[in-house]
Order: sequence, then C-alpha cells, then structure tokens
Amino acid sequence: MGFEILLVGRKLKDSLPIDDRPYHTHRMSLVFSKGPCFYAEYNLRLFFLLLFRKVDLLVSNDLDTLLPNYLVSKIKGIPIVYDSHEYFTEVPELVNRKRVQNIWKRIEKWIFPKLKNVITVNDSIADLYEKDYGIKPKVVRNIPSSKKIAINKTREDLGLPIDKFILILQGSGINIDRGTEEMVEAMQFVNNDAVLLIAGGGDVIDILKNKVDKLSLNNKVFFKAKQPYNDLMQYTANADIGLTLDKDSNLNYKYSLPNKLFDYINAGIPILASPLPEIKKIIDQYKIGDFIPSHEPKMIAKKVNEIIESKAMIAHWKKNINFAARDLSWEIEEQVLKQVYGKYI
Repeated sequence: MGFEILLVGRKLKDSLPIDDRPYHTHRMSLVFSKGPCFYAEYNLRLFFLLLFRKVDLLVSNDLDTLLPNYLVSKIKGIPIVYDSHEYFTEVPELVNRKRVQNIWKRIEKWIFPKLKNVITVNDSIADLYEKDYGIKPKVVRNIPSSKKIAINKTREDLGLPIDKFILILQGSGINIDRGTEEMVEAMQFVNNDAVLLIAGGGDVIDILKNKVDKLSLNNKVFFKAKQPYNDLMQYTANADIGLTLDKDSNLNYKYSLPNKLFDYINAGIPILASPLPEIKKIIDQYKIGDFIPSHEPKMIAKKVNEIIESKAMIAHWKKNINFAARDLSWEIEEQVLKQVYGKYI
C-alpha cells in the first residue's frame, strides 16, 4: 500500500534469523527476558524509540505494547492502530495471578475506549471487546496466502518414517493447557502404525520430552525445533492429520483461532481438534476433520485410532480442504486491513 514499515521487537537467545523482508526491522536485546522487569524494560525502551523516531502512524501489537504506543501517539499527535492478537487479559499466564492481571486490565480499561481503530483475530474476541468497552473491532484472521509454498521435500528427505500415519502438532507457543501433554500420554494407546511429530517451541517442550522418556515413547513421538515457516510447512504437508488441542481453561484459549489451523488447511491435511467455538465453526462448515471427545488420553487415542481406520473419511476431508483453502486466503482477508490503513495513505 506504499507504507515504509519498521517492525520493532525483541531478540532472544533462541531467536531465529530474520529472513529478507521488504521492510525494516529492529530487534532490541534486553537485560531481562521475562517477568515484571522485562515488561518494564521493554515498554520503556519502546517508548523512547518511538518518541525520537519520525513516524506518521503507530501500530500496537497486543496489550503489552499498547501503553508506549498510546502515550507517543498523544504526545506527537499521530494516529494509532491497535492490533489485538488475543484476549490478552485472560491468557493462562495471567488468570491465576490476579494482581498482575489487574494491572493489565487497568491499562486496557484506560486506553481501549479512546481508540478509534482496533483489529482482532476472530468474531468471538471482537464480541468480548464490544461487551467490555462498547467498541467492535474489525476482524482480520491470521490466514496464510493462497500462494502455495512449494513442497519439495519428501518424508525421506525430512527423516520422517515413510510407512507410518503421522500426526503433527506445531506452533511457537506449545505451552500449558494446549493439550500436548495429554496427546503424548495418548500415544501409549494409539495404534502402532501412528507416530506423533511435535514441531516448534514453547514452555512445556522439556516436560514433554521427559514424559516421552518416562513412558518409553521415543519410537512414537518425535520433536523438531522451531524453524522458518517455509521449512516447517515441509513437515506439515508430509503429515496425515494436524492437531490443535487447546483446552477451554480460560477465555483466551476458549475463543482462540490458532494459526496452525489455517496452516493445516493450506498444507492440505485434515484436522483433529478440541471443539472450541471458532475452530469448530470452520471445521464444521467445510467438513475437514473431527473433534476429540475430551482431553482424557484414552479418549484421544480412541478417536485417533478411529480416524486411522477411516480411509474413506480421510479422503473425503482432504477433498473438502481444497474448498476451504480457496475460501480461507489472505487475499480475501487483507481487504479488511486495507480499509483500516487506507485512510492514512
């Protein structure tokens, strides 16, 4: 659209290199990596970076960047767009820490009603914000481009078993309450023709690896570290079923619409999911997968075994995925974003 963009973030010890992108990036190396000191340092550094840089438009990504963006927008008299990727005050890291949660809620309650341009990731979260503050955000879902990534690696190239039914669970936030621990335990009872591939990073990866060792599942559960998107999709497209098993343990998870759902669709593989509202809506609409009845490991395993035996159903889901991929594309979704940013050209 003609904007000159600067993307600001932080650099961690395990941060992947940034690929060549058609815009500028700036990653801050911070003294603190988590906790109150991290948020204080990040927000202070971000405030001064934005204050002394010539900009015409600010975009705040999630509540943990909103305060410095909003203050600079008022000081410099420039517009701000708030891009809320989740229902931040109800993330699992906050729901059991009421004092910290209340700090973020106070920041949100002070700033959100004053915002004129808000974007969020699905209808359910947009409805929650409207109920809280009387402002209905525009919805822009995180859907990949319809331009297919070239899948040029085979299972053999990737070191994957060529004669197994592969379940994949991927993501950069494989954290608590994402259902991964139960999925690993379920592999004890899953048909020996199947294996589980966990691709990505998160808070529970070490716990999962210990669980795999303890349950002697090293021949049925494999791990791949987080990696560039195009590389990840080589693994995804070589799997048979994609998993998204978040629990209904907090409002943020309940109404989530994970990126991996669309990655699985884009890769052409059916989905086994927990029946959360936004996920269920898409799977039911296009008939591209099934749902676990609960997070009890034996119940998960029973459903997986049923799917493995249902070759005709898998073929039916794969056929329907072509229609889902056609409708669910960034080229359609970006039109909403263009409406938001078009007024600033």
